Amino acid sequence: MSGPVISSRVLRALSAVTALCSIGAILMAASAGQADAPAQQQAQQAQVPKFRRLTEAQYRATIADIFGPDIKVSGRFEPDLRIGGLLAAGTSAVSLTPAGAEQYEQIARGIAEQVVDAKHRDRLVGCAPSASDPQGAACAADFFKRVGLRIYRRPLTDGEIKLAVTQTLAAAATLKDFHGGLAIMLTAMLSDLPFLFQTDREVADPSAPGGRTIDAWSRASKLSYFLWNSTPDEQLLQAAADGSLMTQAGLVRQVDRLMASPRFETGVRSFFDDFLQLEGMMSLSKDGIIYPAFRSSAAPAAREQTLRTITTLLVEENGDYRDLFTTRRVAMNRQLSPLYRMPYGPRDWSMITLPDQDPRVGLLTQISFLALHSHEGRSSPTLRGKALREVLMCEHVPTPPANVNFTIVQDTSNPAFRTTRERLKAHLDDEECASCHKLTDPMGLTLDSFDGAGQFRPTENGVPIDTSGMLDKVVFNDSAGLGKALHDNPKVTQCLAQSAWRYAAGRSLLPSEEPLTTRLHDDFARAGFRIRPLFRRIVIDPQFFAVRAPAASRIAGKPSSGRKG
Repeated sequence: MSGPVISSRVLRALSAVTALCSIGAILMAASAGQADAPAQQQAQQAQVPKFRRLTEAQYRATIADIFGPDIKVSGRFEPDLRIGGLLAAGTSAVSLTPAGAEQYEQIARGIAEQVVDAKHRDRLVGCAPSASDPQGAACAADFFKRVGLRIYRRPLTDGEIKLAVTQTLAAAATLKDFHGGLAIMLTAMLSDLPFLFQTDREVADPSAPGGRTIDAWSRASKLSYFLWNSTPDEQLLQAAADGSLMTQAGLVRQVDRLMASPRFETGVRSFFDDFLQLEGMMSLSKDGIIYPAFRSSAAPAAREQTLRTITTLLVEENGDYRDLFTTRRVAMNRQLSPLYRMPYGPRDWSMITLPDQDPRVGLLTQISFLALHSHEGRSSPTLRGKALREVLMCEHVPTPPANVNFTIVQDTSNPAFRTTRERLKAHLDDEECASCHKLTDPMGLTLDSFDGAGQFRPTENGVPIDTSGMLDKVVFNDSAGLGKALHDNPKVTQCLAQSAWRYAAGRSLLPSEEPLTTRLHDDFARAGFRIRPLFRRIVIDPQFFAVRAPAASRIAGKPSSGRKG
C-alpha cells in the first residue's frame, strides 16, 4: 500500500486526464497502479495490520461529515469481510481489487461532481477564479488545504498542495472549466488509498523510551472511527495538530468529549449492528404465503427496533448489558405491530413495556434475532442455538457435514413428527449430527414458540410446543428462563468485552492479548457491565495505540452475506 501521501497513482492518473481529457484514462491508470496492491498489502498485513479499509457505513458517514448529508453516495462497494463474527475485524484483512478501484472511482466521481456543481460550490468550494486570481490557483490551494485535511485525516504538505493545484489547473485548462478541474483532482483524492484505508503511522513513543506507537493523526482516526464510526472532527484534528493527543491528559480530554457527544450513540449502534450481524436483515426475505405479516418493511424496522432498544437502555439510561436479555421494555412502531399481534402500535418509535404474562422477554425474542436465524418458511432451533453460541458467547459450532440428510427436519407436514422438537429428535438418531446439535438445540428449542418470522405460536400442528431447555447445565422452562441463564452466564459478558476490543482494533485477537481482554472484562464487571466504561477503558489503554508484533494466527474469514447456514 502507498504511504499517506498523494500517491504516484493519483498523479499518473491526473496526467492522463490532462493529456487525454478522458475520465476513462484515469480509471485505466488507477487499475494499472492497483494491480499488485492486494498481494503487497497482504504481505504487509502478515507482519503488522496497519491498514483498515473503511466499511461502507464509515465511508458514507465520512462523506456526510466532510461535505454534508445532502451529498449523495451512489454505487457498489467492495464486499466487507467478516472475521471471527465481526466485519470490523475483517477491515485489516481486505485489500482493493482492480474492479473495486473502478467502483470506488465511480463513487468518488459522483461525489466530486456534486461538490462543485452550482448548487453546492458556494458552500463547499467557497471561492472561484477572480481578477486577482484569474486561473484560480489561490482558490484551488485553499480548497485542497482545507478539504485535503479532512480527506486524508492529516495535513497535506506544501508539495502535495502545489502538485494538486498544478494538476487541477492543467485539467481545467484542457476542459476550459475551473470547477471541472477541481472535480477531477477531488475524484482522484477520494479514490486514493490513504482515504479508503485508515493508516497507523509509526513514531517513537514519547512516554516509553525506545518504544513505538502511532502518531497523533492515526490516533485521531482510530478514536473517531471507533467511538463515532466516522472521520475525526475539527476539534480532534486540532488536538492531533497541537500534539496534545499524544499525552494521556489530552487523550482523556478528547475521549470524554467524544463520549459526551450525542454521536457516541452512533458508535454504539454501529458496534452492536456488527456484533449482532444485523446487516443481514437488509437482505432477509420470508415466504409470503406462510408469513403474510412479514412485509418488505418488517426487516429494516426489526433491525431498527433492536438498535433503538439497545441504545436507549445502554447509552441513554446507562444500563447493565446483561439486562438486555431479561428486559420487557422494547422499542416499537406501527410497522412491527402485526408481527407482535398488537391491535395497533405507536406511529413513531417509542419504548413500551410488555406485560408480565407476555412470552417475549429480552433481545432474543425480538423479531430481528428470531427471523434472522430461521429459514425462509420455518423456524430453526439449530440456527438460533448456533447464533447464541457463536455470536453471544464467542464459541465455535462446527459446520455440518456436506452429506447430512435434512429430509426429516424439513418435512413440517409429516404426521409422525408434528413438532420441530420431534423432528430434530428423529434427526439426532444420526450420531454424526448429534454432537453438534447438543451444543445448539437445547437453547434453540426454547425459542421455538416463535415461528420463522418471529411471531408467537403456542402450538405447532395442533400440538403444544415444549419450550424447556438447557444452557451449560442450567435448566429452564421458557424464553424468560433462557434470558436469565444468559444474563448470569459469564461467557456472555466475556464475549462482549473481547468483541468490543476486536471491533475497536479492527482485527483478530492476538494470543498475547488474552490478559488484556481479561482485564477489560474485570473492569467491565466492576463498572456494573455498562458500555460507556468499557469503551472508555479500551481507548485509554496504551495497547490501543501500540505497535503490535506479528499475529501468531489468523481466523479464516468469509464474505458477509448476513446469513449463517
